Amino acid sequence: MTFEDGTSTVSQSKGTSFGGGGGGAIFDLGGQLKVVNSRFIDNRCYHVGPDLGGAAVRALAQWRNKPVYITSDTFRGGQCSNGGALSSIGVSWVVLNSIMTNNDAIGYGANPAVPGTPGGGSGGAIYCDGDTYSLEIEGTVIRDNHAREGGGAIFFVSDDNTGTLTIESSTLGDNPSAGFWTRPYPGIFFQSFGHPKVVDSTIS
Repeated sequence: MTFEDGTSTVSQSKGTSFGGGGGGAIFDLGGQLKVVNSRFIDNRCYHVGPDLGGAAVRALAQWRNKPVYITSDTFRGGQCSNGGALSSIGVSWVVLNSIMTNNDAIGYGANPAVPGTPGGGSGGAIYCDGDTYSLEIEGTVIRDNHAREGGGAIFFVSDDNTGTLTIESSTLGDNPSAGFWTRPYPGIFFQSFGHPKVVDSTIS
């Protein structure tokens, strides 16, 4: 399937923010989401806000805490306050053999929002927040994405420091973060116990 030019900006601008907003192509609350062999092109969600996101996919409250599976998918040209491709709170992800390019987190003020700003701007491709959850990326290319604040490729925050980020057999490159990132991982902002687990991957 191809999801192109989807938008959730209209409802947000009218003051509704169901589930925190986001999900320009797919908003998933509950169940168990799997996306296979699909393309997400030039999707949009609301342009500012500290915790909304997912120009392509926004996922919340998965059944029995099962992960969302993203398999052999393409995400290109998405724009949202956070998460130019994917976004979630308290949800685990398994991203396999996919491509994420030229996605943008365009909000500003980060999360929590700096006083006087609307917030947002993190996770050029992927924005994850919550407590105990995981993000596993394997066989995937994440390139030429951009965040106005943190994590040009990936923004990963585990508030109770139990979350895990694993990157295996993948390439991440040219994902600038205009505000902040976690050294020595360009394009990644990581907050949890320890460090991301990186295996047979290139991050530049």
